Amino acid sequence: MTAIATNVAPIFILILLGWILVRTGLLGAGVGEALGEFVFKVAVPVLLFQTISEADFHGASPFRLWIAYFSGVAVTWTLGHVIATRLFGRDARVGVLAGVSSAFANNVFIGLPLVGRIVGEEGIVPLSILLAVHLPLMMVVGTILMENAERGVSGGSGRGIGLIMKQIATNLLKNPLIAGLGAGILVHVTGLPLGKVGTSIVHQIAAIAAPAALISLGMALHKYGVRGNLGIASATSLLKLILMPAVVWAASLLLGLSPSWTAAMVLTSSVPTGINAWLIANRFGVGHGLAASTITLTTAVGVVSVTFWAWLVL
Repeated sequence: MTAIATNVAPIFILILLGWILVRTGLLGAGVGEALGEFVFKVAVPVLLFQTISEADFHGASPFRLWIAYFSGVAVTWTLGHVIATRLFGRDARVGVLAGVSSAFANNVFIGLPLVGRIVGEEGIVPLSILLAVHLPLMMVVGTILMENAERGVSGGSGRGIGLIMKQIATNLLKNPLIAGLGAGILVHVTGLPLGKVGTSIVHQIAAIAAPAALISLGMALHKYGVRGNLGIASATSLLKLILMPAVVWAASLLLGLSPSWTAAMVLTSSVPTGINAWLIANRFGVGHGLAASTITLTTAVGVVSVTFWAWLVL
């Protein structure tokens, strides 16, 4: 357990370092935003490109992996919605946001560095396969459910599914992560050579993706904090950190995923809630406090829960 904790701790220490840099005023919040932009638009897409283009999939099918992970998403999201609406008596919009906060893991900024450090390249490959569908699917489902909830609460007509899908598709086509994955698949399938110079550049940029992502995340956390809704936020945090990885672990074992793929799925499902929950709350103007509090709480205590899951699956 001590060895596992030693491997996990640097992930969260780098997040803490980013938070301290902004909190103490040593660096401004704008620096963190710029670093986050670089990570999302350049460093992580290059890392995904490198991983997919150089991966050896051994003919493995992605469907069992997707089923294992999204079974955890489905169970956790549903329970988060039920707890918010039935136990705490909130409306359907907050219910959707509670589900999102419970099930939307920060796979890019924390999952990738964590899996890369704990599992290695054998874990980055399945995580990259997951990322190929994770963001599109989660955003589509979250937006449609929130639109329906908004229509039910306000009584308005709302936007049709066609318009929603068109907007999401447009956003995804502009998403750098999708571009990185797509380029990696193209090079992997065609065998296009990058040459020594190209390969060296790709590897150098990919190498800074993990630490830069963690520090930029910590620098961004100052704007979230704990903003009330502690009852629901505590419940969504427990669902995110405990229930979701437990379901993913059980599903991975039942579906017969390899040990490295199982470890990668459990670890990335165990990481704190991603900022996408905040983005959805901001888009619909509801649940900001719940999203912010869940992001902060899961990040604050995630080092303990992630260490436990890493010890369990390794």
